[in-house]
Amino acid sequence: MPKHTVTLIPGDGIGVETSAAMQRVVAASGADIEWEVAEAGAKMIDECGTPLPESTIEAVKRNKVAIKGPITTPVGTGFRSVNVALRKTLDLYVCLRPVLSIPGAGGRYEDLDLVIVRENSEDLYAGIEFEQGSEAAGRLIDFCEAEGAGTIRPDSGISIKPISITATQNIVRYAFEYALAQGRKKVTAAHKANIMKYSDGLFLRVAREVAKEYEGRVAFDERIIDAFCMNLVMDPSQFDVVVFPNLYGDIASDLAAGMAGGLGIAPGANIGKEYAVFEAVHGSAPDIAGQDKANPTAEILSAAMMLDHLGEQAAASRIRDAVRAVYAAGEHLTGDIRRATGVDAPAASCTEFTDALVRALA
Repeated sequence: MPKHTVTLIPGDGIGVETSAAMQRVVAASGADIEWEVAEAGAKMIDECGTPLPESTIEAVKRNKVAIKGPITTPVGTGFRSVNVALRKTLDLYVCLRPVLSIPGAGGRYEDLDLVIVRENSEDLYAGIEFEQGSEAAGRLIDFCEAEGAGTIRPDSGISIKPISITATQNIVRYAFEYALAQGRKKVTAAHKANIMKYSDGLFLRVAREVAKEYEGRVAFDERIIDAFCMNLVMDPSQFDVVVFPNLYGDIASDLAAGMAGGLGIAPGANIGKEYAVFEAVHGSAPDIAGQDKANPTAEILSAAMMLDHLGEQAAASRIRDAVRAVYAAGEHLTGDIRRATGVDAPAASCTEFTDALVRALA
């Protein structure tokens, strides 16, 4: 088995604990991984003046593959998201979120099996914003009125929503290629083209054009985003691979994760043509950091996705099988899962849960 060097970004809060648990499980799977640890997060601001040091970016570029624990993002003010910065800097244009039921995890459905493919580089998350009261916001308000585009209240903050042909082609084509590679049958494009004619309308038009390249190999359909959310909750079996613009994909992926049992068991990856960063998508939970209460499942399953990416499918499958076995047994489950399932039994610590996984892999 070849050795792989992977950049590990432990993150903030519980990230230190979940990352350590993930390392133990990957080692027990038999995969030969050498970890290069690189730091990011709030703790780096005082030291480096930024939550994402250039040395961390260089470590990811050097190794091509990274896995990241949760990182705190300031709300409303302060530094921009480290996650967004990594995606932009490394051109990680795909956010990949598999959604799969784990028996014993407390999900609302027993047979969830779909994949969310979210465009990562543009839409309202492009970061093109104008602060309320700024001269730039005022000029933009005047421009929109002069061009007949509409009236914006003068006390508004403004975010711009770019949707390009290039990015849409890339993400939709990735969704179809993923479906082919994984034996999936259908790709659904979610949009709001009935209202946003020039942004979501472009997304839908390009999706239809790309879909024609795959006729006879992968089916295609389309859903308005609000109808998609309703249909997902009512009957998730009608969806297979679903491709979204950035904002809708962010919301829908968390909705789907909640249906499966929560973000504590939701793996994720951000993938580009050169680099890939795998991550637990839940928050850093500073309220329980350092207390050995965290559920490391999401980061462990993200590591399984990473191993698939590295060509270590056997090790990845062993990890997934071990996770399912431990959840099915129900003896060593963390507090979030005890609450989700309503089982009146003692909660396992992060360490105890990880110990059970390591035993299942032996």
